[in-house]
Amino acid sequence: MTTRTVFGACPHDCPDTCALQITVENERVIKVQGRAEHPSTHGALCTKVSRYAERTYHAERLLHPLKRISGKTEAPRFVRVSWAEAIADIAARLKAVKDPQCIQPYSYAGTMGLIQGEAMAGRLWNALGAARLDRTICASAGGAGLAATYGHKLGMHTRHFAGAKLIIIWGSNSIASNLHFWTYANQAKRDGARLVCIDPRKTETADKCHQHIAVLPGTDGALALGLMHELIKNDWLDRDYIDHHVDGWDELRGKALAWPPERVAEVCGITADEVRGLARDYGTTQPAAIRMNYGLQRVRGGGNAVRLIALLPCLTGAWRHESGGALLSASGWNAPYKSPNLERPDLLAGRQPRMVNMSTIGDALLRADPPIEALIVYNSNPVAVAPESPKVVKGFQREDLFTVVLEHFMTDTADLADYVLPATTQLEHLDVHTSYGHTDVLMNQPAVAPLGEAKTNTQIFRELAAAMGLTHPCLSETDEELAAQAFTPDIDLELLRTQGWQALPIPEAPFANGGFRTPNGRAQAAGADYVPNYESAQAAPELAARYPLAMISPPARNFLNSSFVNVKSLRDIEGEPLIEMHAGDAAARGLADGTLVAAFNDRGRYVARLKVSKRARPGVVNGLGVWWRKLGVQGSNVNEVTHQRLTDMGNAPTFYDCLVEVEAA
Repeated sequence: MTTRTVFGACPHDCPDTCALQITVENERVIKVQGRAEHPSTHGALCTKVSRYAERTYHAERLLHPLKRISGKTEAPRFVRVSWAEAIADIAARLKAVKDPQCIQPYSYAGTMGLIQGEAMAGRLWNALGAARLDRTICASAGGAGLAATYGHKLGMHTRHFAGAKLIIIWGSNSIASNLHFWTYANQAKRDGARLVCIDPRKTETADKCHQHIAVLPGTDGALALGLMHELIKNDWLDRDYIDHHVDGWDELRGKALAWPPERVAEVCGITADEVRGLARDYGTTQPAAIRMNYGLQRVRGGGNAVRLIALLPCLTGAWRHESGGALLSASGWNAPYKSPNLERPDLLAGRQPRMVNMSTIGDALLRADPPIEALIVYNSNPVAVAPESPKVVKGFQREDLFTVVLEHFMTDTADLADYVLPATTQLEHLDVHTSYGHTDVLMNQPAVAPLGEAKTNTQIFRELAAAMGLTHPCLSETDEELAAQAFTPDIDLELLRTQGWQALPIPEAPFANGGFRTPNGRAQAAGADYVPNYESAQAAPELAARYPLAMISPPARNFLNSSFVNVKSLRDIEGEPLIEMHAGDAAARGLADGTLVAAFNDRGRYVARLKVSKRARPGVVNGLGVWWRKLGVQGSNVNEVTHQRLTDMGNAPTFYDCLVEVEAA
């Protein structure tokens, strides 16, 4: 018996980017653990990733190329084919597309790795002149808000939350989606810090905080302005910091003074005393820290909401302390260390292909002119995760659309493919990673050889390029060569290989003396304002009369987007698709706990099990996601009722800006 240990990195769309320790016995992974030596991981993994071996060795794992033999609207039927046949046919079909802009890549964060993500894929699309993809589906509204305010996606160190005396957890169920931040927040709590959770849903995180403020979806910007109103009224301001490090203060001050607590209470669905109390705590406590997450920016005004919240630590001078400030994303810190040439934009040779927004892929597949003729999907499951899924499904069902999906399992998207190609999992390939929750760079070493006939994303794209007659040397470079090109020389690849990670040299209190990444080094307040939802009583009263309930679709605790939904042990914990509803709303509709109900609007109808729960506030229902459609009741999931309208900034989806009614199914 031979046993060895391999160092890796979690590839999933999570701010923690954990360092992994993988135990291999007789060339089979038997254990996946967090590395205790890594400061951000400190030996702990979430339930999902600790069971990663179960995902790799899953009985339903795709191990051979498959070709569709049924119609797109029929029950899916596939036959096994050889790699040679699949690559040759796919290459021929792509070469037959006369306008390369009609070839559409679609990918996201099924892996966050720079190599298996876009390194070789990006080179192939650039060489072809294929359409570009605006990757907006998760974080671009908040990212745009941060960039407009701080000059980039920047924030405080996660570990310094442990020293804060007040922590506001805003739009985040950290216990489920940011476990290692929660460890630091809990340490601060044990040391006497006050924890406040702002979220429409009473999450597991809210249960553990001293206070939960259940705002209506999309009203976070109004609450931020109300807090500013009280900071101004009570002179809880750091005027020196504002004078030296904030532009646009007079404009922002005027807007904030128009938001007294009573107005905020009416818009947000909370009490005026909650506004006053939180403002008092924030204005009189140092160091105070705000942990935002992406839930609050999935509404029409999401970018502006992030801007307003990000300005709060500038007004109180919280940035002067290493345990004060705010964090939504830290990805801007690693941007200077990433090579801008990894995907070889020079291969475009001056061409400017059209850009398609991934959040409106449903409309694009049905309306684009010229039409999308070929779609290559990797690291994503758009049929499950993209908004307004009835249109997405209809687009994927086009018989004239040639679709290739690189996958581990037969997802909803794979079911509608012409070819399904088996891809490696994180335990089977090399990759390098940055993080958006801490400031380390990591390397993932392959622990075992690829199972069956699975191939890395990079190898699949290398073979496609060769079969299409593309001969540029960069299209045949190995994963090791790609890793060597991923970063600037400041990153020590040998250290990544031996230690597994490298910390970036970021100041401990990065904005103590200003120095934001804006042109003049000052935080920018001009233009930030509250933007109401598309679908709300305030903005659309006639619609709200027909569909009076706001629906949000926060992630189920044991899934990560649509990943892990088919891992039986995790699905057994999660149970079944649920719609959470407040007891008063259920009683008003004659609905009983445990019955099947339908949430519906003009776009569609979503059927799930009703859970009458204190986790739902009055007027809001929670459709926990993102279940695969085929594992849900009646073959749908919560995106049956979401829409494709975009945010105020960043062209992002508005998943949580959605009105429905609920009735017995």
